[in-house]
Amino acid sequence: MNFIRKIVKPHNEEDTELYYELKKLLNFSPRKINKYKKAFTHRSVQMLDSKGIPINYERLEFLGDSILGSVIAAYLYKKVPTGNEGYLTQMRSKVVSREHLNELGKDLNLIRFVKSNIDQANVGDNIHGNIFEALVGAIYLDRGYNACHKFIYENVIVPYVDIEKLEGKITSYKGLIIEWCQKQKKKYSFDTYEDSGNESIKHFSVKISIDGELIAKGRATSKKKAEEQASKRVYYTFQNQIDLT
Repeated sequence: MNFIRKIVKPHNEEDTELYYELKKLLNFSPRKINKYKKAFTHRSVQMLDSKGIPINYERLEFLGDSILGSVIAAYLYKKVPTGNEGYLTQMRSKVVSREHLNELGKDLNLIRFVKSNIDQANVGDNIHGNIFEALVGAIYLDRGYNACHKFIYENVIVPYVDIEKLEGKITSYKGLIIEWCQKQKKKYSFDTYEDSGNESIKHFSVKISIDGELIAKGRATSKKKAEEQASKRVYYTFQNQIDLT
């Protein structure tokens, strides 16, 4: 108990509250609280350190992404001894996909820690995954690789990594449709255009045609989301013909 008091004492009330929240979340005592504060700081805050370097989570996100990938790669290497390089790469990509990382960030409710000058409704879904990666980076700088490995194992591998389910998981419907069309020698086109209408937020629409026939449409707030939405509809149209193996 004295050790905990010694860590918390130098911090202000806000830091102390963050310390205890992180301790419950991480299952260990954080030492360098400023590393975690940086992991939860959005660039919109426009903070600079004494050397004029921006204080935000982006560099920690880069670091955490690399560490997360290495831990998952090592786990898959041991777990699937018969998997070749292509198979292992594909499985790792499914675990660390942006969609999956966003789910992880949401499950841990990391957004509650974020400092931002942008309304939460306007920061986009990817912030959840970005913060998760930044948190991994902060753990590494604070407690080292072993602590990162333990955190990733408990919060990613144990609850989410099921090899059989991963093999059937689709990470990109657009990529799947393109690959299928190429294998089947079908001509395809993605006609994407801005389609905001009377809405204040920019939207994009996409039409997907195969062999000259319009198959599906999609509409979303980004080109990528619109293409994925339409591609998913194409997938279900041709589901019985598309081989996922």
